[in-house]
Amino acid sequence: MFADRLLRFLTEFPLPPPLPENVQAFSPYLDPTPLGLFTRFARQYYTGNQPRVAVLGINPGRLGNGRTGVAFTDPVALAAWGIENDLPRRREPSSEFMQAVVTAMGGPAAFYEQFYLGSLYPLVLLRNGLNYNFYDSPAVTAALWPTIQQGMKQLVEEVGLARHAAICLGRRNGQYFTRLHKELGLFEQLHILDHPRYLMQYKRRHLAENVALYVETLQSAGNVGNMHRG
Repeated sequence: MFADRLLRFLTEFPLPPPLPENVQAFSPYLDPTPLGLFTRFARQYYTGNQPRVAVLGINPGRLGNGRTGVAFTDPVALAAWGIENDLPRRREPSSEFMQAVVTAMGGPAAFYEQFYLGSLYPLVLLRNGLNYNFYDSPAVTAALWPTIQQGMKQLVEEVGLARHAAICLGRRNGQYFTRLHKELGLFEQLHILDHPRYLMQYKRRHLAENVALYVETLQSAGNVGNMHRG
């Protein structure tokens, strides 16, 4: 089952050796609370064996995925999807946006049946206690790049991502996803969207239009997959 393969991938994903720039990595999946929540989530929504279209951000933040184990999903959104939890009800902007997208696409059961929502690098990165992106330092990018390559290959070949299309969240992230795309040739098409955090921070008054653009892009990628399976 997709859920079992995904759980194995995330729980076995290697912690890096000490990173440059005093950056620290930690895995939510080595912490009993997020691991337990994600396990419940995966067993409910990542059922079946069908390939999912990848929808990938940068690397997880400490307040969303870092607490819940579920990408782009804070404790409020997780509870809305039926996974009760006792975590602090602090909202995370990217999660708010993706919750609106998932709702517009028919809810979590319909969404996760077709899509895998995750990150190019699935571990939380922190510097001085604050979220850090894997591309914020060339030295950190270089240190993590072989692991990012290997992780993407595993997601496609072992976990079971669809190959016809993938969706990248974030324009700058798109530069690195495009590089991976050229190096590994895992997908036929790559679609790049503005990152949810950017949209919530700078374009919030256009929320409805941006959610609609996401839905249109995701539906297009998902429908191609349905045609291929048919």
